[in-house]
Amino acid sequence: MKAIVVTDQAAGTAGMTLTERPEPSASINDVIVQIHASGFVPTELEWPSTWTDRAGRDKTPSIPGHELAGVVTALGYGTTGLSVGQRVFGLADWHRDGTLAEYVAVEARNLAPLPGDVDFTVGASLPISGLTAWQGLFQHGRLQSGQTVLAHGAAGAVGTMVTQLAREAGAYVIGTGRAADREKALDFGAHEFVDLDNDALKDVGGVDLVFDVIGGDVQKRSAALIKAGGTLVSIVGPVEARPADGLAVDFVVEADRAELGEIVQRVRDGRLRTNIADVASLDDAVGALNPTTRRRGKTVIRVRPRYRGQTWSGLQRVSV
Repeated sequence: MKAIVVTDQAAGTAGMTLTERPEPSASINDVIVQIHASGFVPTELEWPSTWTDRAGRDKTPSIPGHELAGVVTALGYGTTGLSVGQRVFGLADWHRDGTLAEYVAVEARNLAPLPGDVDFTVGASLPISGLTAWQGLFQHGRLQSGQTVLAHGAAGAVGTMVTQLAREAGAYVIGTGRAADREKALDFGAHEFVDLDNDALKDVGGVDLVFDVIGGDVQKRSAALIKAGGTLVSIVGPVEARPADGLAVDFVVEADRAELGEIVQRVRDGRLRTNIADVASLDDAVGALNPTTRRRGKTVIRVRPRYRGQTWSGLQRVSV
């Protein structure tokens, strides 16, 4: 099968190559998915799990990518809950070969059904961004209606999900980013926008929840804004700055079938929009994942051609 592989951690995405790899086999509780579309997070190549297995042994050449949408082609021994021919989307295991390939072996519990009216490209853009926003806001941030959320990186793939889900939950959302991000952040639902290069973050005042995707000095300044009993939620590693009278939480996103179902239903009924900046074929993936300009959303790799009449960007009926 065709796959993108990496062998040199120091080379980063520039070290990606398109090559032939053996097709995976299904272990107990696995399914094999024929991938139609794959999402990619640029920081994956900094994660130890990209380069080693759970025992710390080198596993290169590695296939990166963890978000997928496709069709189940085989079931491993004991696998339940999914069937051959079913459309699915979800997360591949961090320590196993990933989704920038024509096929992947993945635990069935990490996948959810993908409704027939959701494009594979849309499905592949949802798992990491959607689940990160959902878990950060509701599990770790304990968001309640009427609270104020400071959403850093509000024009990015995660930030636009955070903004939409928080606003739907009844929160007041203050987005941050660069000046060029203002219009996009407001379009995705932020009530206000703070330009981190030119505006004073302290002028925001007290907030109940900070969703941090930046870290460093921005995290430290944000922690000082959190009200008593509030929470700083970070996805950039161990928290360096803690609120004086609140909680600080860092977490790694986990696959969850029920949450994926909640997220995709919101896409279907128009409550949630994806933030896809670029779609490329697997043959063109190396170039697409090494952009010469700043990413302004999710890059999705379309591994298999579209069905007739299907669109890249939205929802419509398809037959499978």
